[in-house]
Amino acid sequence: MMKIVHIAEAFSTGIYTYLRDLTSYMTNVSGAERYEIVIIYSKRDVLDESKIKDDFPENIRFIKVKMTRNINPKNDFQSFLELRKTLKDERPDVLHLHSSKAGVLGRMASVGIVKRDKIFYSPHGYAFLRQDISPTTQKLFRFIEKFVQFCFGGITIGSGETELEFARKIGKTYFVRNGVDFKNQRFTQDVNDHKKFIVGTIGVLHEQKNPSGFNEIALKMPDVDFIWIGNGELANQITAPNVTITGWVSTREELLSKTSTFDVYMQVSLWEGLSIAILEAMALGKPVVASNIVGNKDSVEDGKTGYLINTTDDAVLAIRKLQDDSLRAKMGKASYQRCKDLFDKDKNFGELIRIYES
Repeated sequence: MMKIVHIAEAFSTGIYTYLRDLTSYMTNVSGAERYEIVIIYSKRDVLDESKIKDDFPENIRFIKVKMTRNINPKNDFQSFLELRKTLKDERPDVLHLHSSKAGVLGRMASVGIVKRDKIFYSPHGYAFLRQDISPTTQKLFRFIEKFVQFCFGGITIGSGETELEFARKIGKTYFVRNGVDFKNQRFTQDVNDHKKFIVGTIGVLHEQKNPSGFNEIALKMPDVDFIWIGNGELANQITAPNVTITGWVSTREELLSKTSTFDVYMQVSLWEGLSIAILEAMALGKPVVASNIVGNKDSVEDGKTGYLINTTDDAVLAIRKLQDDSLRAKMGKASYQRCKDLFDKDKNFGELIRIYES
């Protein structure tokens, strides 16, 4: 029996989806009975804990600890003590850490408990790439990544080419792309029966996702309907009358159903890991308009599966181009095919299991 423990500081949106799909895959592969999987998580952002039992396989165990996103010595020390006690109790064979805070605290807490070469770290977008912090803080976060890697080891799992470039400069790295579940995904292009052109996105309404930029684009395109699936503390930045904020949906099926009504998927994040939301839109055959940043550049092929944009005017121009039915259909099919070729979870998660077992 191999016990695999995941630690997720931000157990919501992308990381939540990643772990849901990974654990679903691992509990259904040949020899699945050999794996015992535990998820240690911290409630933050939009997690609806009542959904966990419905979304995850029933044999996954969950342990909740308190962790905060930003540096706070007192809170972080308490989190470290709680994590260390939990890891001593669990004694994992493999430890997989998700997000920068979990990567730091998890490696420190695992000293003497988990072998260094059995500790894996998925940044899901390095903290030093954040655009809501000062250059000095960015440098501090980059130093912390290098310091923790040097002192406590572990192997980084790079999920996209640009993230891989950063990871290799810090320490030992494997390349395993994120993946989406094509078995439960339907190619829905050209099934739309709505009258207005729809541009949509999925995410928490906070600084990273750039709601003010999304709103500015909507104001410049009053003839287009914009939909934001999600909610958050910056919902008041959405003032354009042609933007609908739906709130969070209750099931994956409802999420995919709403996304399938989009003509174009748009994500104007200020910083990003390899976005699961973009991949799921691509798997539905949607062309993507996305900010030209690390993460998005690994999924969107500019001019073929959508457009990478640097300004709100770039976004408006890209959407106008995609209002052409033939171009939108061509890019939508290319988007689906790129996602199927590179981001199929059955192929990519199989590689991750081989790394766990090596």
